Amino acid sequence: MAALGTAGCGYHVAGHAAHLPSEWKTIAVPAFQNDTTRYRIEQRFTEAVVREFITRSKYRIVPDAPSADGVLQGEVLSIDTTPVLFNTTTGKVATMLVTVHAKVALVDHQTQKPVYQNPDMVFRQEYQITSDVNSFFEQQDPALERMSRDLASHIVSNVLENF
Repeated sequence: MAALGTAGCGYHVAGHAAHLPSEWKTIAVPAFQNDTTRYRIEQRFTEAVVREFITRSKYRIVPDAPSADGVLQGEVLSIDTTPVLFNTTTGKVATMLVTVHAKVALVDHQTQKPVYQNPDMVFRQEYQITSDVNSFFEQQDPALERMSRDLASHIVSNVLENF
Protein backbone atom coordinates (compact mmCIF):
# COMPACT_ATOMS: atom_id res chain seq x y z
CA MET A 1 0.00 0.00 0.00
CA ALA A 2 2.81 2.42 0.85
CA ALA A 3 4.27 1.95 -2.62
CA LEU A 4 0.98 2.99 -4.18
CA GLY A 5 0.78 6.06 -1.99
CA THR A 6 4.20 7.30 -3.05
CA ALA A 7 3.99 6.34 -6.71
CA GLY A 8 2.52 9.72 -7.63
CA CYS A 9 5.16 11.69 -5.75
CA GLY A 10 8.10 13.11 -7.57
CA TYR A 11 9.25 16.18 -9.35
CA HIS A 12 9.09 17.77 -12.75
CA VAL A 13 11.20 20.32 -14.56
CA ALA A 14 9.90 23.66 -15.75
CA GLY A 15 10.41 22.80 -19.42
CA HIS A 16 8.55 20.07 -21.19
CA ALA A 17 8.88 18.21 -24.46
CA ALA A 18 7.19 15.52 -26.46
CA HIS A 19 9.13 12.98 -28.45
CA LEU A 20 10.82 14.58 -31.42
CA PRO A 21 9.14 13.56 -34.65
CA SER A 22 10.89 10.55 -36.18
CA GLU A 23 10.92 12.16 -39.63
CA TRP A 24 13.03 15.09 -38.44
CA LYS A 25 16.52 15.23 -39.94
CA THR A 26 17.49 18.88 -39.38
CA ILE A 27 17.23 21.42 -36.59
CA ALA A 28 17.88 25.10 -37.15
CA VAL A 29 19.64 26.99 -34.41
CA PRO A 30 19.54 30.65 -35.41
CA ALA A 31 21.35 33.20 -33.24
CA PHE A 32 19.74 33.63 -29.84
CA GLN A 33 18.09 36.97 -29.22
CA ASN A 34 20.04 39.17 -26.79
CA ASP A 35 17.90 41.30 -24.48
CA THR A 36 20.93 42.32 -22.40
CA THR A 37 23.63 44.92 -22.72
CA ARG A 38 26.32 42.22 -22.66
CA TYR A 39 28.06 42.32 -26.04
CA ARG A 40 27.81 39.11 -28.11
CA ILE A 41 26.59 36.88 -25.27
CA GLU A 42 23.99 35.45 -27.66
CA GLN A 43 26.74 34.28 -30.02
CA ARG A 44 28.52 32.44 -27.23
CA PHE A 45 25.34 30.63 -26.17
CA THR A 46 24.23 29.88 -29.74
CA GLU A 47 27.63 28.43 -30.65
CA ALA A 48 27.65 26.27 -27.51
CA VAL A 49 24.20 24.86 -28.30
CA VAL A 50 25.21 24.11 -31.90
CA ARG A 51 28.38 22.31 -30.72
CA GLU A 52 26.38 20.29 -28.19
CA PHE A 53 23.77 19.22 -30.76
CA ILE A 54 26.47 18.23 -33.25
CA THR A 55 28.33 16.24 -30.60
CA ARG A 56 25.34 14.48 -29.05
CA SER A 57 22.67 14.07 -31.71
CA LYS A 58 21.98 12.56 -35.09
CA TYR A 59 20.44 15.78 -36.41
CA ARG A 60 21.99 18.01 -39.03
CA ILE A 61 22.24 21.48 -37.52
CA VAL A 62 21.63 24.46 -39.80
CA PRO A 63 21.60 28.19 -39.08
CA ASP A 64 18.37 29.10 -40.88
CA ALA A 65 14.78 27.95 -40.41
CA PRO A 66 13.66 27.45 -44.05
CA SER A 67 15.73 24.29 -44.50
CA ALA A 68 14.93 22.74 -41.10
CA ASP A 69 12.34 20.43 -39.62
CA GLY A 70 12.58 22.08 -36.21
CA VAL A 71 13.76 25.50 -35.06
CA LEU A 72 15.37 26.13 -31.68
CA GLN A 73 14.58 29.69 -30.65
CA GLY A 74 16.60 31.09 -27.77
CA GLU A 75 16.59 34.36 -25.92
CA VAL A 76 19.00 35.69 -23.30
CA LEU A 77 16.69 37.65 -21.02
CA SER A 78 19.12 39.04 -18.44
CA ILE A 79 22.62 38.75 -17.10
CA ASP A 80 23.53 39.97 -13.62
CA THR A 81 26.79 40.03 -11.73
CA THR A 82 26.66 40.10 -7.94
CA PRO A 83 29.38 40.06 -5.28
CA VAL A 84 28.99 37.01 -3.03
CA LEU A 85 32.20 36.81 -1.01
CA PHE A 86 34.35 39.54 0.47
CA ASN A 87 37.94 39.46 1.70
CA THR A 88 37.64 40.10 5.44
CA THR A 89 41.05 41.77 5.58
CA THR A 90 40.63 44.23 2.72
CA GLY A 91 36.84 44.44 2.55
CA LYS A 92 37.07 44.01 -1.22
CA VAL A 93 35.05 41.57 -3.28
CA ALA A 94 36.75 38.18 -3.67
CA THR A 95 34.07 36.15 -5.48
CA MET A 96 31.41 37.20 -7.94
CA LEU A 97 28.31 35.36 -9.09
CA VAL A 98 27.09 35.79 -12.65
CA THR A 99 23.45 34.80 -13.27
CA VAL A 100 21.82 34.40 -16.66
CA HIS A 101 18.10 34.09 -17.31
CA ALA A 102 17.12 32.65 -20.68
CA LYS A 103 14.24 31.00 -22.48
CA VAL A 104 14.17 28.49 -25.30
CA ALA A 105 11.60 26.79 -27.49
CA LEU A 106 12.01 24.08 -30.10
CA VAL A 107 9.26 24.63 -32.65
CA ASP A 108 8.06 22.34 -35.43
CA HIS A 109 8.79 24.36 -38.57
CA GLN A 110 5.67 23.14 -40.43
CA THR A 111 3.08 23.44 -37.67
CA GLN A 112 4.75 26.24 -35.65
CA LYS A 113 3.83 24.30 -32.49
CA PRO A 114 6.37 23.99 -29.69
CA VAL A 115 7.88 20.54 -29.23
CA TYR A 116 9.97 21.67 -26.25
CA GLN A 117 9.92 24.89 -24.30
CA ASN A 118 11.38 26.31 -21.14
CA PRO A 119 10.51 29.96 -20.55
CA ASP A 120 12.48 30.31 -17.30
CA MET A 121 16.00 28.93 -17.39
CA VAL A 122 18.46 30.20 -14.77
CA PHE A 123 22.19 29.51 -14.83
CA ARG A 124 24.76 30.64 -12.26
CA GLN A 125 28.53 30.57 -12.23
CA GLU A 126 30.94 31.90 -9.60
CA TYR A 127 34.37 33.26 -10.32
CA GLN A 128 37.22 34.66 -8.26
CA ILE A 129 38.44 38.16 -8.83
CA THR A 130 41.82 39.68 -8.14
CA SER A 131 42.59 43.14 -6.88
CA ASP A 132 43.57 44.12 -10.45
CA VAL A 133 40.58 46.02 -11.84
CA ASN A 134 41.82 45.52 -15.42
CA SER A 135 41.44 41.73 -15.17
CA PHE A 136 37.81 41.83 -13.95
CA PHE A 137 36.30 41.05 -17.36
CA GLU A 138 39.09 38.60 -18.16
CA GLN A 139 37.98 36.56 -15.17
CA GLN A 140 34.29 36.88 -15.97
CA ASP A 141 34.83 35.58 -19.49
CA PRO A 142 35.86 32.01 -18.47
CA ALA A 143 32.85 31.89 -16.13
CA LEU A 144 30.55 32.81 -19.02
CA GLU A 145 32.23 30.17 -21.19
CA ARG A 146 31.58 27.49 -18.53
CA MET A 147 28.02 28.73 -18.22
CA SER A 148 27.46 28.54 -21.98
CA ARG A 149 28.53 24.87 -21.93
CA ASP A 150 26.19 24.17 -18.99
CA LEU A 151 23.31 25.92 -20.73
CA ALA A 152 23.94 24.03 -23.98
CA SER A 153 24.17 20.69 -22.21
CA HIS A 154 20.95 21.38 -20.31
CA ILE A 155 19.02 22.41 -23.42
CA VAL A 156 20.22 19.53 -25.59
CA SER A 157 19.66 16.97 -22.82
CA ASN A 158 16.12 18.16 -22.28
CA VAL A 159 15.33 18.18 -25.99
CA LEU A 160 16.85 14.75 -26.69
CA GLU A 161 15.77 13.03 -23.48
CA ASN A 162 12.22 14.38 -23.58
CA PHE A 163 12.03 16.20 -20.27
